[in-house]
Amino acid sequence: MASTKFRPSAKSGLPFKTGNREKRQKLHILRKKTLDHTRRDERFRRRREEDKDPRLREDRLLKNIPLTLERKRIWDDVDRDTGDGLGVSVDVERLKRAKIEEEAQANGKDGSNQGEEAMDAVALEDDSDSMIDSASDSEESATTPPPLSSRQKSATERATSPTYSTASTNLDLTPSALAARFPTLFSTDPPPEPKTLITTSLNSTLHREARLLTTLFPNSVYIPRSAHRHSHKYSVREIASFASNRSYTAVIVLKEDQKKPTGLTFVHLPKGPTFHFSISNWIEGRRLPGHGNPTEHMPELILNNFRTPLGLLTAHLFRTMFPPQPELQGRQVVTLHNQRDYIFLRRHRYVFREKRQTEKNVIGPDGKEVKGVEGIRAGLQELGPRFTIKLRRIDRGIQRESGQEWEWKGKMEKQRTKFQL
Repeated sequence: MASTKFRPSAKSGLPFKTGNREKRQKLHILRKKTLDHTRRDERFRRRREEDKDPRLREDRLLKNIPLTLERKRIWDDVDRDTGDGLGVSVDVERLKRAKIEEEAQANGKDGSNQGEEAMDAVALEDDSDSMIDSASDSEESATTPPPLSSRQKSATERATSPTYSTASTNLDLTPSALAARFPTLFSTDPPPEPKTLITTSLNSTLHREARLLTTLFPNSVYIPRSAHRHSHKYSVREIASFASNRSYTAVIVLKEDQKKPTGLTFVHLPKGPTFHFSISNWIEGRRLPGHGNPTEHMPELILNNFRTPLGLLTAHLFRTMFPPQPELQGRQVVTLHNQRDYIFLRRHRYVFREKRQTEKNVIGPDGKEVKGVEGIRAGLQELGPRFTIKLRRIDRGIQRESGQEWEWKGKMEKQRTKFQL
């Protein structure tokens, strides 16, 4: 009797095993082709159904949301009286909204409506300097969708990562207790013109990197830190006193390890506090493909995704390092983007140009096209340097030895979904 051979179909489940190595390889290739054909048929079938009923595509996109660490982020459950601490992971905007609702309820009004109106007023103040013509907003008002609370959110609105990464930090939501704790950073008086002294650690070789920082921070000067055996080795406290007597507003100390930048120390003059950051992924501008050369114009500053009291304190520190009135003719912008407690620093030069036919229109944070800028696109050219910093400790004042008294100190978090900034 002739043996019957098993011939699997190209679109079968292939539940076949054999001890022959060559046959196993052929069956593995055939199994992959079978899965590819099945997925392709399923994809084309779904496309045909969605072309007939577009609502099926909308429902699928609403459910197709990536589950990132930002969506899993957890917050500390505290009230607004204890939500001003630096070690508390709490959203300042939510505390502000809760406070407004409580005050509205105490006055006998509708708390939810009053809170939404107050927060919308703050948002309108932030959008008052928009480059989009206000006439386009009036034309769009007739077709404006209902508010987010009364309609189902889209996939882009529900996904935390793209939404919050494009939202600017609202520095007006600073808690009053935090402002009273650091009066020099949260002063109501007009800020002085920033003037920064940049130096390095003892026996440092990072002279070129320190001079690069002078091009990044306006009105800054680099003074080498001598470590000769016959010279006096000045401490950071003595350097801060020297700089404060000469009208400097901040001191930056660049640290190194194995001839590479590993840390930045910011000393806010005249009395502190002192911020300690670690550095990673340092890349000079000349090593970036298609890089540009920076000019001496005062750059614009963008602070993204600083949401907690500690994040607002860090954002205020960087705000004091740049002048409040940038020189727009230079078209330079410095971006500090916080994501998972890592602050990504980038510097670009931008230009507005006409949109090409192959390019798409500008899409806002809500996932829809922005009206009024259909034919405009922005081109970016990175200038450098590019690096990433992470906040490690905040010292109280300016100390003789760092780490004796600290306002906040980073800990090894057990939960990956809890962030401090």
